[in-house]
Amino acid sequence: MEPDVSDKRNTIVGVGFGAAAGAVWGLVFLAPELAGEFGPLHLAAGRYLAYGLIAAVLLMPRWRTLVRLLGHTEWIALTWLSLLGNTLYYILLSSAVQLAGISVTSLVIGFIPVVVTIVGSRDASAPSLVRLAPSLLLGCGALACIGWQTLGQMRVTESADAGLMPLIGLLCAVGALASWATFAVINSRWLVRLGDVSAHDWSLLLGIVTGLQAVLLIPFALLLEPAGHDAAAWYRFLAVSGGVALLASVVGNAFWNTMSRLLPLTMVGQMILFETAFALLYGFLWESRLPTVPELLAIAFMSASVLTCLTAHAPRRAAAA
Repeated sequence: MEPDVSDKRNTIVGVGFGAAAGAVWGLVFLAPELAGEFGPLHLAAGRYLAYGLIAAVLLMPRWRTLVRLLGHTEWIALTWLSLLGNTLYYILLSSAVQLAGISVTSLVIGFIPVVVTIVGSRDASAPSLVRLAPSLLLGCGALACIGWQTLGQMRVTESADAGLMPLIGLLCAVGALASWATFAVINSRWLVRLGDVSAHDWSLLLGIVTGLQAVLLIPFALLLEPAGHDAAAWYRFLAVSGGVALLASVVGNAFWNTMSRLLPLTMVGQMILFETAFALLYGFLWESRLPTVPELLAIAFMSASVLTCLTAHAPRRAAAA
């Protein structure tokens, strides 16, 4: 029998939403560079305070209805998901970018698809790891190309980067990887369970809880990252915080949650490759240069990884139909 048409449509639309989420999330890697005078705590507090305010305004007309649909368990889940996927993740990511650079951070974060796909492969309806192996190997090939490029850059600037800072940055990137991979898995499970709450409303609820966490971050930011900044720096900080909050947190999270409801978890993991690809693209534009050969190979491997992942799922859906 022919595969279900609606199922195929959901896959195409889901991949489109995943690509759109990656396009806006890639901007997050530039934010620590654009507001480099401010530390990770300032960056996280500013972004998520703006995110919480925007989310509260957007949810205001539906607030009473949504509150009746949420119980104690849902609010606990929102608290942990906000911490893992937003507050803690962004603090670690900003630290990694400022200490180790965009390339190293992109390399480590790029392992999220491998982690999430392996976890998702344990689902009863998911393809086996054997079927997913080509996609995972191609994804690892992309990361190897980025690693090759990164190691070359580190050798060139070895004397300037001496010390423990790059190592600490690498550890922060690994922590960000663990934090966001955990969020992606748990959030995807919750979106399947929440039939009465839309993906967009769930994203805005995460924003409100994250905004409350940002309020708690403010005194720590002022105490642990004290520094005098001129008016121009503060204006730039406010612009970056508001822009990242609107594009990455509100728009990007809405795209991601919609995609998470349309695609199985094994495919959800692969969609984060779009974030890595767009982060590289924005990096090229920021540095006003063309991609190198390793970077071009990485982009080609990433594209092939997503396509082979789609192929791995198609036969199973066709047989089910």
